[in-house]
Amino acid sequence: MAEGGNGRRRGKPTMEDVAAKAGVSRALVSLVFRDQPGASEATRDRVYQAAAELGYRPDTAAQMLARSRTRVIGVMVTMRNTFHADLVDAIYPAAEDLGYDILLSATSPGRDERQAVEALLGHRCEGLLLLGPNLDPEYVTHVGRQAAVVPVGRRYPDCGVSSVHAAESKGVRQVIDHLAELGHRDIVHVDGGDRPGSAERRKAYRTAMRRHGLADHIRVLAGKHTEAAGAEAAQQLLADRTHLPTAVFASNDRAAIGVLDAFQRAGLSTPGDISVAGYDDSLLAQLSHIDLTTVNQNPQRQGELAVRAAVAAIEDPDSGPQDHAVDPKLVIRGTTAQPRG
Repeated sequence: MAEGGNGRRRGKPTMEDVAAKAGVSRALVSLVFRDQPGASEATRDRVYQAAAELGYRPDTAAQMLARSRTRVIGVMVTMRNTFHADLVDAIYPAAEDLGYDILLSATSPGRDERQAVEALLGHRCEGLLLLGPNLDPEYVTHVGRQAAVVPVGRRYPDCGVSSVHAAESKGVRQVIDHLAELGHRDIVHVDGGDRPGSAERRKAYRTAMRRHGLADHIRVLAGKHTEAAGAEAAQQLLADRTHLPTAVFASNDRAAIGVLDAFQRAGLSTPGDISVAGYDDSLLAQLSHIDLTTVNQNPQRQGELAVRAAVAAIEDPDSGPQDHAVDPKLVIRGTTAQPRG
């Protein structure tokens, strides 16, 4: 059994333990145990030696089964979405630990979600992780008959597929609670249009405002999960500076950054003149010159759960769909403070 850094035993050794001991990547260890090309004989010997010393035993039954299967999970991803990048970072190691490979298929302005999904099906992917899908339910049901489908960030309750998402209402409630406790009353929400999670966040914003007795201050501006949409919403607010809100809550970090940029260009300070909060806790939000108050959706946990849900459906098609909700956490940074005066 492997030991942790504190010397205590921590359960069965994993592929990650073997990789660390052999001084190679987890992906390379996976190749070695599946007898795939890509590793030299010296590297193979080093991996097998590390496995022997740790007492690691690959699942030979699964390897036998894999000979008649692809053991590939496809991932539909939007490359410009920083939250999707965080999810992919978690998906790769989780899949490797379970003996699966990952194949990415990206959407782009000239390549829609259906094209991305059909490409994955064409490569005989046994499972599909759909990151932030905007697909219609009928198509998801159709694809779910061909592969183990797991949407991440959006629920499809009547399609017979598992799903993984953040508990949106909890995250939004934390944002509004934080702003209200600082003394804000006039809190505007820039929504995300039809993007995943937007409807839930919009509804949760209204509920949280009412809970604080701020129903008369509810105001939702139409938007999208882009910087341009955030900047456009900010321009709507700047058109009447005599009635500026004291705080803005954007449906995601990209929109929040667009809001911040527009306010800065207009000569307003954040949080001195107006507080701004987002949702996602992206790498951009963490940069020192942005320092955005936002909601962390725990992409590490979401990625792991998505892989496990797909594998469970692949290996036991009769297991039935499951809905996994991950608790988010508010991260308070420098873009929110008490309102002036």
